[in-house]
Amino acid sequence: MLDRRGFLSSVAGVAGAAGALGAFANWPELFEQEPPKLPDSALFGSNEEAYWADLRKQFLIPADEVYLNNGTVGSSPMPVLRAVFDGYNETEKMAQSDPEDYPIWGYGAWNEFRDPLAEFVGCSRDEIALLRNATEANSYMANGLDLKPGDEVLMTDQEHPGGEQPWNLRAKRYGIVVKKITLPKPVPNAATVMNLFNDAITPRTRVLFFSHITTVTGVVLPAKELCALARSKGILSAVDGAHVIGMMRLNVREIGCDMYSSSPHKWLQAPKGNGFLYVRDEVIDRVWNTIVTAGWDEPKLRAERFQRIGSSNVPSLWGLRAAIQLANQIGMERIERRQRQTADYILKEMVTRGAESWASPDPALRCAIVSVNVPPIQIMEIENWMWKSKKIRIRGGAPSKIRLSTPYYLLRKDVDRYLAAYDEFRRANGVA
Repeated sequence: MLDRRGFLSSVAGVAGAAGALGAFANWPELFEQEPPKLPDSALFGSNEEAYWADLRKQFLIPADEVYLNNGTVGSSPMPVLRAVFDGYNETEKMAQSDPEDYPIWGYGAWNEFRDPLAEFVGCSRDEIALLRNATEANSYMANGLDLKPGDEVLMTDQEHPGGEQPWNLRAKRYGIVVKKITLPKPVPNAATVMNLFNDAITPRTRVLFFSHITTVTGVVLPAKELCALARSKGILSAVDGAHVIGMMRLNVREIGCDMYSSSPHKWLQAPKGNGFLYVRDEVIDRVWNTIVTAGWDEPKLRAERFQRIGSSNVPSLWGLRAAIQLANQIGMERIERRQRQTADYILKEMVTRGAESWASPDPALRCAIVSVNVPPIQIMEIENWMWKSKKIRIRGGAPSKIRLSTPYYLLRKDVDRYLAAYDEFRRANGVA
């Protein structure tokens, strides 16, 4: 039997012979060494920064790099990477007990992965499908509902392309109407959002679609209240929650939405290519499959039919399960508080430096994404300079928006290092 050491040695040998995968030679050493231990929970009470510093050791991000872009993609920590490896090591033996079972199987219930995810987000396994990302889930929403020409979908002007464009395709092809409300920058309070949506609803509105946390400014929209508004008017509510899972506590039933999408590869630090679609049980039969294989027309499968897409990367689901376990072990309340506190600190420091805040003044509408406008600085100039000169990764938007993400393993010294680099860039470019 090929054990972990033998498997890794074989892979490294192949990689070395091929040349193209030379970096793979580091993996045997990585997995053979004793993994860093997770910090004792008691350390949190005695020295919180030391606790988070110990957790920072679980990530492969080099110690001299500052990573401020979880809003795009997170870094998977060692427990997640090891789980993916174990998934491959187990499935690639082709020794499944059922001769009809294979490691690429795209027709399984995957309850061993759906159950912990369903518990983590507050629903039943029959209401959740394991997909590849929020974009895929949003496409199921947009393309799976019966809508007629002239039917309206109401959304904000701060939607991610992976949320907005599926509805635009439907509009171009089938004649539905996409309407947008304009969110102020910043959003002052939840009442403003509620009034904008309520005033824009018409007798033709069929779907209310919005980001729980917008990618543009990081504002946390009042999801529970918006979904209740939609329900009161007989409108379906569909929520793009790409940024939420792993950033803050999530309970989709408490939110009261009909559909919810997310991308655990961001803040939950799951392997890339993991996403999910939640569909409230009472709505499942109203959503058509748009990727079809065996089982698409079997109502008893419930949401499982949406994850039947053919050959799939099952070992990545081992990593998703490990990411959930890690978040539970640390505690989502602790994670959320840490990430929000760091975001508030970096926002305050940027404002003192003259940045225009696009974050809401209402703490309930802020999260671990900080968006600031910093003209005349051009985002691509400072983004490239930060990375090439300081090994600090940021993200933003044209012309002058900087978006800063604050995952729990981001240390205060890392934030201060970014701020010092920002000050240096301003001085070097004559920005007052």
